[in-house]
Amino acid sequence: MEALQYVAVNAPKKKPPIVVICGPTGVGKTDFAVELAAAFDGEILGADSMQLYRRMDIGTAKPSPAQRSRIRHHLVDAADPDEEFDAARYAREARAVVDTLLERGCLPFVVGGTGLYITALLRGIFPAPRIEPAVRDRLARRAEADGSPAMHQRLAEVDPEAAVRIHPNDTFRILRALEVFEQTGRTITELHRKHRFADVRYHALKIGLTADREALYRRIDRRVDRMMADGLLEEVRGLLAKGYPPSLKSMQSLGYRHMIDFLQGRCTLEEAVIQLKRDHRRYAKRQLTWFRADKETVWLGPEEEDRAREMIRRHIEDGPKSGAVGGGCGRLR
Repeated sequence: MEALQYVAVNAPKKKPPIVVICGPTGVGKTDFAVELAAAFDGEILGADSMQLYRRMDIGTAKPSPAQRSRIRHHLVDAADPDEEFDAARYAREARAVVDTLLERGCLPFVVGGTGLYITALLRGIFPAPRIEPAVRDRLARRAEADGSPAMHQRLAEVDPEAAVRIHPNDTFRILRALEVFEQTGRTITELHRKHRFADVRYHALKIGLTADREALYRRIDRRVDRMMADGLLEEVRGLLAKGYPPSLKSMQSLGYRHMIDFLQGRCTLEEAVIQLKRDHRRYAKRQLTWFRADKETVWLGPEEEDRAREMIRRHIEDGPKSGAVGGGCGRLR
């Protein structure tokens, strides 16, 4: 094990170091992070907006029981599928986890593909403008009449960068971006950029995992095939049987909405799987667009674990020091 040579809190000048491992779906972030966390006696903080939901295991590609018994994971299975969970809540809960780990001299590994959650943790949430009820009601009525794809097209016209980040079926985030534009005359992207998420709390080493596009797409296709073989359809049936309605935000995510479409007779199972693979590839492309906009991210291949290990070692050495030796994380027994 690499002993952690600092106590991160109480450092007078330097911000405490943490490690972020991000990148597109299917690239191999979990395997990569588990090996590195084991090498540095760290713990993993999930940064995936779907893996935090209980009972949604197969479609979210959660870390396996073996991986979770080897390295402790936080903010996985943290909420029920019908709970509200947004970036602001994630930032609050994730910062509490990170601060606790740092107090114990434990290196936090923030691992996931939800860029907004990672940004919220590292830089805070910008103060959202107040939206007048009339603006909100008008846009909600329009969305109900025209549908989410039409609203997404409207967003693409006024805020192309936000439209790239937001899925055409994510009505909640589409409407939020349009509400900000209608209320202020400025795009949510512009406001984010102006705020610049200035509440920087940690010194983060950001490692982005990437792969050749065709190789990544093959990995995604294999992942979807494995999900189906592992029982994704049965998982969705079980969630519906427990009373979780298809309209929930969690149930409209990748995999779940596709199986619901099949179960409700809108497509064949073969068509649902084809669409799921296609949408996973599109999601990966949007994730890469988000993460590549951050020039602080260092890009590695999933096979470059040794290089990542050396980068982390240097990152720790650059962080705040004390005479104490860390290694206080412990292992799950």
